[in-house]
Amino acid sequence: MAGVLSNFRNTIILSCLIALVFLVGYGIHFEKEQHGVLDLHGNYVQAVLRWAHTFAGILWIGLLYYFNFVQIRKMPDIPAELKPAVSKYIAPEALFWFRWAALATWVIGVILAWSRGYLFDAYTLGATSGFHDPRVVFIGVGMWLATIMFINVWVFIWPNQKIALGMVEGDADAKAKAGRTAMLFSRTNLLLSIPMLTAMTMNQTIFY
Repeated sequence: MAGVLSNFRNTIILSCLIALVFLVGYGIHFEKEQHGVLDLHGNYVQAVLRWAHTFAGILWIGLLYYFNFVQIRKMPDIPAELKPAVSKYIAPEALFWFRWAALATWVIGVILAWSRGYLFDAYTLGATSGFHDPRVVFIGVGMWLATIMFINVWVFIWPNQKIALGMVEGDADAKAKAGRTAMLFSRTNLLLSIPMLTAMTMNQTIFY
């Protein structure tokens, strides 16, 4: 077991295989409940999508919180000679998982909303129903917050971080400006994340 746990790739593979057992088990149970018919457009597929959406979201928001709760706050305290260890090795790797987890979370979330039939209503905040359905208004606000956060990652945070970390050419002033811009948009996402999570989690319990 130590051989598995000491290797990141092996640990992830084993974890996914165990999760797959659960997914298959739920699928078999769902088929029995549906008298042997597995509706690929029904609850089981939506459950799988929600699982994937949640996993990607945890990775995305977890790294957002790492950046804001730990890295950004503690970087000024790190001795100058040690800062390259963070900027050249830790930050680029974290940003890789951060930006792709953001993309996966948003894409899967859109597919999930579409499969459940509320994508358009949610993104119009219930305008098509006269704003009378609180379910789509609340989840719509949450989806817009997540969408803004996703755009911030790819349009503002990642491009500026590439300059700040020296992955793209820039002088000292450009790096300082890019670093501050990336920090401000990261803090914006931190600000939006807790209301977004509130809308996402409360909606599933109160209305569904």
